[in-house]
Order: sequence, then structure tokens, then C-alpha cells
Amino acid sequence: MRTARKSGVEMPAFMRHLVKETEKRVSSFFKGGRGGTAEGEQPKEGEKEEMIPSPYLDRPVLDKLAEEGCARWGLTYALASMQGWRANMEDFHNCVPQLGGELADWNFFAVFDGHAGSTVAQFCSQHLLGQILATGGMGPEDDPEKVKAAIIEGFLQTDKHLHNVARREGWERGGTTVVAALISPYYIYFANCGDSRAMLCRSGQVCFSTEDHKPYSPLEKERIESAGGSVTIQRINGSLAVSRALGDFSYKGAENRTPSQQMVSPEPEVCVVERSPADEFLVLACDGVWDTISNEELCAFIHNRLQVCTDLRDVCSQVIDLCLYKSSFGTRPRSCKGSLDNISIILLCFPGAPQLSAEALHQEAELEDLLEAKVAEIYEELCARGEEPDLLSVLTVLASDDIPGLPPGGGIQSK
Repeated sequence: MRTARKSGVEMPAFMRHLVKETEKRVSSFFKGGRGGTAEGEQPKEGEKEEMIPSPYLDRPVLDKLAEEGCARWGLTYALASMQGWRANMEDFHNCVPQLGGELADWNFFAVFDGHAGSTVAQFCSQHLLGQILATGGMGPEDDPEKVKAAIIEGFLQTDKHLHNVARREGWERGGTTVVAALISPYYIYFANCGDSRAMLCRSGQVCFSTEDHKPYSPLEKERIESAGGSVTIQRINGSLAVSRALGDFSYKGAENRTPSQQMVSPEPEVCVVERSPADEFLVLACDGVWDTISNEELCAFIHNRLQVCTDLRDVCSQVIDLCLYKSSFGTRPRSCKGSLDNISIILLCFPGAPQLSAEALHQEAELEDLLEAKVAEIYEELCARGEEPDLLSVLTVLASDDIPGLPPGGGIQSK
């Protein structure tokens, strides 16, 4: 891994103190929202203590799964995922850099963001591509209309097969959103079912992104209500926060309606983008990313990181850390689902992606030195005032300063 980050240097004592104080502060914040009696408080006599299970942990699981690979014609990719603050990991992925046979130059990548359990997401990650290929609609002629039809049929067949298995195995609940990219020598086929998202960056700008399927979107809401449902607090029947997904069969029981006309539709929205030499990179990610950062911010951040880092796994890891730290440092309200969610991202780089830059590396090293000096100075000032410094208080001071050279789209949280 080549970056401008310093390595082999022992963490200063004041930094260890900041980390320790921050862990205590953030953990106590989440413990306070668990319900039941407060920490250290005893239940009153004759009162039965009730503990409401929390979907969040006292502290995040920071271990990351990371992979990387490449294709024959110059595409490189990496993925990273992390459980984060969620009590369980429900995300899955599928990376197939070469489909084989007459489709040897085609690639398939997908992120599956499960809800109400991980079973459906895991099942779909193992079967969706096979169902798409089984339609026979993909071939070397690369006909966009045939390929689009094959993708849609593959999703519908996966949902049908899943329903049969769910009834046989007794799966009562659970579903998954899906965002996928099928890349041929001439086109990129984007398939989105739910609120995960794909984004294509070309010539340093966002060229394309998929649309999230939310219950309150006009066309989605019309379908939900026509199927006998309602949209309350921006959720289907006040419960489900997405309007398209595989699984979620309790929302698919309206009679005399096709699968695509149910409250929750398994039909993906498929878009085709012609490839260009100016294509730089493509991102597939769950809503744990997009609920904390915009398309334009993420495009700018990754574009910058690719100039100082050659390891795509580390770039993905930095995106995950940025999303996690944005939520931990209070830039997102606690009620926002994505900021405290599982976080998964796949990054695909085309031959036109930004390359390592000596100038960018030098600027990054200067920024690291500047930040280290500023943190030490702020720490000393807070201690002199008799305060107990933690990383949150230091960041509050740093955020008020005009610091040159921060990664675009990332800001101080990315450091």
C-alpha cells in the first residue's frame, strides 16, 4: 500500500488519550438509547425490568472484509465491507471479473443489502447471476434490449425461486435490495432494486447514478396504494423503508396483480450507458454509504484518493471510515438509518482512472504534518483550561479552522 500516510511511528501519548476518551463518550451515547433502566440504576421494587433489544452495538465492529482483483482488458476492482454499529452483518456481494465462454470479456458485480436478517441477501448473492444467464438473452452480439430483458427476467425468476425456498424452509421474513453492474466490451448495464446505488464517474464528474426506490416517490407510492398498502412515516405500512426488493413476501400477496405490481416490487430498474475512454471508476454501494455522502462528494473523494494510493482496497476502506466517522462525530442525526448501518462498497477502476501523482503525494504529506501539529496544539490548550480532551472536542475546534488541502468530499472527517 502506497500512500502519504506515515507508518512505523508510535502514536503520541496525547493521541492515545484522545482515542480512549472518544471511545468512552461514543459508547455511552449508544448505551443510553437501549431502553430499560439507565446504567447503574436499579429497577424499583416490584417492577419487572424490560430490556428492548437494540439494533445497535455499544461500539462498532471495525473489522473489514476486503478483496481485490482484475479483468483481462484493464479493469481493476476492490471491495470492502464492515458491520459497523449494527448488531448483525446483513450485507453480501458478488464479484465475477470474467463470466467465461462467449462472455469472457463480460463482468458482473453486485451489492446485496439485506434487512430483517441476512438469509435472503446471502441466497440472492449466490443465485441472481445464474438466473440472469439462464435466460439466454446475453451473447456476443451485445444487444442492449435483449440484455435488459434478461436482467429483469433474472431478477423476477430469482424472486420466484426464493419464494419457493422460503415456503419450504419456513423463512417468515426478510428481504434484500440489490444494485448490480454488468459490464460488456461496449456497454455498462446498471440494475437497481431498492435504495442501494451505483455511480459512474467520467472525466472527474458524476456521469450517471441510479435512482433510489423509496415508498414516498410518486410512482412507487401509486403502486403501493394500488396494491392495498399505504405510505406512513415514509415507509410501506409504516414499516418497510424500501419499495423494491427481493424477498419481503408479506408485502407481495395482493391478488390479481403481477409481481411487479405488488407493494414491494422485485423488478429492477435497468439503465444502459455506452462505455467511453473517459470512464474513470464505478461505485456500487449500500445505503450505509449514500446516507452519509452525496454522489458528487464521493466522486471527488475517490478521485483524490486514487492520486495518493495505489491499493484500491485501502481506498474502499477510507470511504467506509469516512462514513463511519461522519456518523460518530455527529454530522448526521442518530435517526438516520444509513449513518449507523452496515457499510459495503465495490470500486471498479477503468484504464482512464486517476493515477498516482507525486504532487498529490507531497501535498498529502504536508497536510498530515499540519494536522498533527494542530491536534497537539489544541490538545495542550484544552488541557490548560482543565478540560478532558477527546477526539470529538478536538474535531470541533478543527472544523472551525480553515485547513488547506483537505481531501475534497471528505473534509476533516476523512483524516
